[in-house]
Amino acid sequence: MQIDQILQISREAGERILEIYHDSELSKVVDHKADDSPLTLADKASNKVIMEGLQNLQLGYPILSEEETHASYEERKNWSTFWLVDPLDGTKEFINRNGEFTVNIALIENGKPILGVIYVPVTNVMYWGSKQGAFIKRGEVEVEELKVNNSIKSRIAVRSKSHALVEEEAVLKKYDVIDSISVGSSLKFCMVAEGKADVYYRHGPTMEWDIGAGQAILEAAGGKVFIGTSKNSFTYNKEKLLNGSFLCLGF
Repeated sequence: MQIDQILQISREAGERILEIYHDSELSKVVDHKADDSPLTLADKASNKVIMEGLQNLQLGYPILSEEETHASYEERKNWSTFWLVDPLDGTKEFINRNGEFTVNIALIENGKPILGVIYVPVTNVMYWGSKQGAFIKRGEVEVEELKVNNSIKSRIAVRSKSHALVEEEAVLKKYDVIDSISVGSSLKFCMVAEGKADVYYRHGPTMEWDIGAGQAILEAAGGKVFIGTSKNSFTYNKEKLLNGSFLCLGF
């Protein structure tokens, strides 16, 4: 498997998302899943592209996607390596038309993300990370390597546009945060990975597919992702795919 193949799958999924995003009628079609979270035609279209693309690689890895029926834990617990996919992370951002949504693909091995790709369709920016390092490609500009800031004071936090912020304050004070920026979806991981922010704390639940690609990229750039405010790392493919709070540090 070449990383270029995964980048291309992400880009093609992003192109399908944009076709719907720029269609005034199709972009308004929104269903709701059992948990009342929104589901658009773009979620479905992106998922189809990614599922077919990964299967065509013929690597034999199972795929755990937000938009597919999930295998039971009895089956999943035997997966040593698998794809973890969020075809459209930031569906609320898609609906709100602010452009801050992404395509997320991660490869998980023995409970840890070893490869992550995050593509931003609206800006044509691609982030990826693996044991070879973390990188960004902005449009047709040359690939750049990503490194965290390793700032020792006067840090910047990145925050969510769609979730409560009150619970974050006590955590951020511990890290000498003096300012913050707000972006949607998994872009928050990318902001820390490229040094535009130093801290990202998320209070409240996420799913494994929300964070797998972001963790791979951030850690490849030299950052860390912890469970809550502990120093414990995430383990993936849990019996329950719901995560609790987490903390990302770019130092």
